Amino acid sequence: MKIEIKEFTKDRMEDVVRYEKALRAEEDFYGWEIDDAYIDAVRNTFEDSRFANALSLLAYADGQVAGRIDTSLIASRFDGTLNAYLDWICVIKSYRHAGIAQLLLREARLRLKEQGAEKLIALMAANDEAQRFYRAVENAQIHDEGIWMEL
Repeated sequence: MKIEIKEFTKDRMEDVVRYEKALRAEEDFYGWEIDDAYIDAVRNTFEDSRFANALSLLAYADGQVAGRIDTSLIASRFDGTLNAYLDWICVIKSYRHAGIAQLLLREARLRLKEQGAEKLIALMAANDEAQRFYRAVENAQIHDEGIWMEL
């Protein structure tokens, strides 16, 4: 299987919608609907300067999106570092265990490093599959615990 990594740009929105719907057809526990409000919200990020530091990549297999990774740069005056946050990485279940997530992660790390980021920080999902994935990531250590705080 040939995998091609492409940046998620506005013109690939329909590919992403198909991916998100296929993802939910196999596993429906993601917590948000792929409706017009979702599509509009994501499409609008391409015109919103608040998303200038966001990097989203798509993995194409068999001519369709099989995986996606979303990251964002985080500049901190705490210690003068530029790091990145891994917000989302997911591969359609029928494409898992083919190295797609690792390819997405490798490409994102490379691009973020080129932008000056020193580390990529992620919250680790509690499900067993995600735990196995994150524990297998090269040059990574598991630190601390995450917390989500509503604003």
